[in-house]
Amino acid sequence: MNSNDLHPGPIRKIVIVGGGTAGWMTAAPLAQRLLRDPAQRCEITLVESPEIGTIGVGEATLPTIRAYNNALGLDPDDFISKTMASYKLGIEFKDWGHIGNRFFHAFGDFGPRLAGLDAHHHWLRLAQAFDKMPDLENWSLPSVMARHGKFTPPGAHTPGVSDAYSYGFHFDASLYASYLRDYALARGAQRIEGMIVDVEQHAENGFVTAVKLRDGRRVEGDLFIDCSGFRGLLIEGALKTGYEDWSGYLPCNSALAVPCASAPQLTPFTRSTAREAGWLWRIPLQHRIGNGHVYSNGFTSDEQARQVLLDGLDGAALDEPRQIRFATGRRRKSWSKNVVAVGLSAGFVEPLESTSISLIETAVGKLIELFPERDCSPALADEFNRVMGMRYESVRDFIVLHYKLTRRDDSDFWRYCAAMAIPDTLRHQIELFRETGRVAILDRDGFAEPSFVAMMMGLGAVPKRHDPLAQRVDVRVVHGHFAELRELIAQAVARMPDHGAYVAAQAAAARGASRAAA
Repeated sequence: MNSNDLHPGPIRKIVIVGGGTAGWMTAAPLAQRLLRDPAQRCEITLVESPEIGTIGVGEATLPTIRAYNNALGLDPDDFISKTMASYKLGIEFKDWGHIGNRFFHAFGDFGPRLAGLDAHHHWLRLAQAFDKMPDLENWSLPSVMARHGKFTPPGAHTPGVSDAYSYGFHFDASLYASYLRDYALARGAQRIEGMIVDVEQHAENGFVTAVKLRDGRRVEGDLFIDCSGFRGLLIEGALKTGYEDWSGYLPCNSALAVPCASAPQLTPFTRSTAREAGWLWRIPLQHRIGNGHVYSNGFTSDEQARQVLLDGLDGAALDEPRQIRFATGRRRKSWSKNVVAVGLSAGFVEPLESTSISLIETAVGKLIELFPERDCSPALADEFNRVMGMRYESVRDFIVLHYKLTRRDDSDFWRYCAAMAIPDTLRHQIELFRETGRVAILDRDGFAEPSFVAMMMGLGAVPKRHDPLAQRVDVRVVHGHFAELRELIAQAVARMPDHGAYVAAQAAAARGASRAAA
């Protein structure tokens, strides 16, 4: 970039610093959008070094990943086969709230609205009037599917009244990054392997002009996308945007990750099990199970945490546990000057609800929506930062909810979580639900009402009251509604294939198509 580049004009050179999931999830849609017209072609170069490892534990996703994959035109069977993926209907929570507790956060609702009201208000009315009302999740189709180990996409074999569910994936993050790398390179993106040792900036406006590699090469650009991970090589190392630390709300600061041998059944859900100073994750893939222990090293030792992880494995460990340190929070600015941070360089909220990859999707989508000229208008950066700040904060609040509503007092960690201060936004959401059963959705692109209902009810925050309009519906109609819906769900699930069999058939179809094409 020279002095003439300070004026508006089209972006001609994009440099992505860092590979991994964030880097290649950024490169793929940019290559698809920007490299297909030779007359308006720009260069996209990704710089990565094999000396810098990737975190690679983001193996579970939200349903939003399907929109990302569909926008790229990825073949679903090929994707399942190439990334060793399985399906995810939600998360099973064990020992959260209190020891012995179990509930399911599903990707779906609790059935259709009745008389204009969400189903949980009618359930609350019945639960307050009758003893031994079955749990609300019995009217969640994906919850029942998960319980029975079944899977089929919505609409394939389900009745119209109960097909309103969604799904995400479990996949090998390194295989997914490689899959997207091949996609981006096939469309004209370039990859440079090398270690960045210096960042050059414009003398007048502070824009990044080039990164310098250890072997002396310089990689110039108009727009730089920082996917360098926790260190934030450009957004923090060069531009010093600052970091907002949320460790007061989310005390976990460490993780250990290890794969283990597969279990006999391929389950269509992630499992999260609360432990004395954190929680364990279990993510089933076709070829292995991904496991981890997220914990606070202020409340347990690394060695104790390692033993808790290894003791909880379903099969033999396939490697040594890998240590990860982190500070929960976000950059004060994800976009500064001509640098946009995506992924861990922009912020980190622990993977309790599989939000890391979703935040990458949001950042990349918003960057494309607000794609700048060479001068990188500050107004675009301000809007990007507003949206991303809101998204990170809404994710933060949803994760804090899991800890704050605990009734566990078996360790100092859980006593700290129960007593800790929380953001005012979350306090309002909890109080509103506890008092009235209503859900305040503060981020329309974030977690929806059924997610808050599932988590708060599952953690024991049962509302004192329901919507008074529910009383206007004849109780016999309400009983009939729930009885019919439960029967329809049971019939639908009985017709569905086993999840493992469904995935195996899909992967086999992809291999057959590949052989036929060859």
